[in-house]
Amino acid sequence: MGAPPWGGAPYDPQMPAAGSPPPPTADARAQRAWCLYDFGNSAFAVLFPVVFGTWYATKVVGGNAGDAAWGRLVSTSMLMVAVLGPLLGGIADHAGVRKRLLVLLTLLGGAAVLSFGALGEGDVVLGFVLGVLANVGFEGAIVFYNAYLPRLVPPEEQGVLSARAFAWGYVGSLVALGIAVPLLKSGWLVGVWIALTLQWWLAAWPSWRRLPHDRPTGMSVVQAARVGAAGTWRTFREQVLGRPVGRYLLAYFFFMDGVLTVISFASLFAKRTLGFSDAELLGLIAGVQVTALIGAAVIARLARRHEPDTLLRGLLLLWIAVVAATWFATTKGAFLAVAGLAGFGLGSIQSTARAAMARRIPDGQEAELFGFYALCGKSGAILGPLLFGGLSEALGDQRPAVLALGAFFVVGLAILTGSRRAPR
Repeated sequence: MGAPPWGGAPYDPQMPAAGSPPPPTADARAQRAWCLYDFGNSAFAVLFPVVFGTWYATKVVGGNAGDAAWGRLVSTSMLMVAVLGPLLGGIADHAGVRKRLLVLLTLLGGAAVLSFGALGEGDVVLGFVLGVLANVGFEGAIVFYNAYLPRLVPPEEQGVLSARAFAWGYVGSLVALGIAVPLLKSGWLVGVWIALTLQWWLAAWPSWRRLPHDRPTGMSVVQAARVGAAGTWRTFREQVLGRPVGRYLLAYFFFMDGVLTVISFASLFAKRTLGFSDAELLGLIAGVQVTALIGAAVIARLARRHEPDTLLRGLLLLWIAVVAATWFATTKGAFLAVAGLAGFGLGSIQSTARAAMARRIPDGQEAELFGFYALCGKSGAILGPLLFGGLSEALGDQRPAVLALGAFFVVGLAILTGSRRAPR
């Protein structure tokens, strides 16, 4: 009799109860399944801002209000994930339903993407609702996906596995773009949403089967919500407030604000400010995925010899250079070079930040503390899009908005430099 997709391996009575997870294993199948999930959900990561974001801002909304409307959509969805992340993480840890929530949110995100096919020009409110649901499904699932990293490998290997998963993800992005380009050229936008969802769901299936299984505690979701809410506050006081993990999360709040805003608005900047055509835009994004793949591969090698915090400081200097160079990029060729550098930084900083967080988490609190990680990363992404969209609309120029993003990287670097990782 087969186990349900959220069950994973059969229950082992020798394994500790939920809240005290077993030591990391070297199960190669589980590690591959975890990386494959990144391959699948990267279709959403690249096509949602590039295709849906551009289409929603320029066609569904239209005019100068498009940037601001897209910024509000991204900010709203990030706010929901930021607020719900720690609570859902607490429920997952206390009720033993981590994988169930991963499955549920993945299905929610894909279903919302499929519903994009019902949108037309002028469907601003419906597009807003579906876009928010899709992004909540995507970002919410990542909370529980990330929480498996400490369960799969020991601390010294977490940076390597994290970078490997991001490398798989950028391959997935290239595959998604390769499928989307001919569909967009043929004018079949609905086909893009179908292909995106299929790639996401099919690649997620092995993770639902192979990742460490849920170990229900006998606590209902309602009970777990009550206990989780109290536990979340206790965790905040004991593990976050005034502790090294809290200082790291504050730094993460700022520098990921800059990164996520760049991801959300890069295609709009290229299209509106530099006049990229749709075909050139897709070529630009494909190039970014290639350099991001290279960045993830390079950081995987460096992670064996250097601490994640050391690598992060260097990468933040790189992002400051990217923002400054964008201000001076006045031609398509110059922007392509800057975008390649940004892609290298993108492939490196996300995997390194995740590994740095995993090294700071006590055993048994992975989902809950990765919920705080999501809260800081996604709530940071509320401010950035609003700032970029607001400045762009008010000044009629996107360049000052780009330059303003540099402050997020500078502040993040300053806080990270003063932060130290507590020994696990």
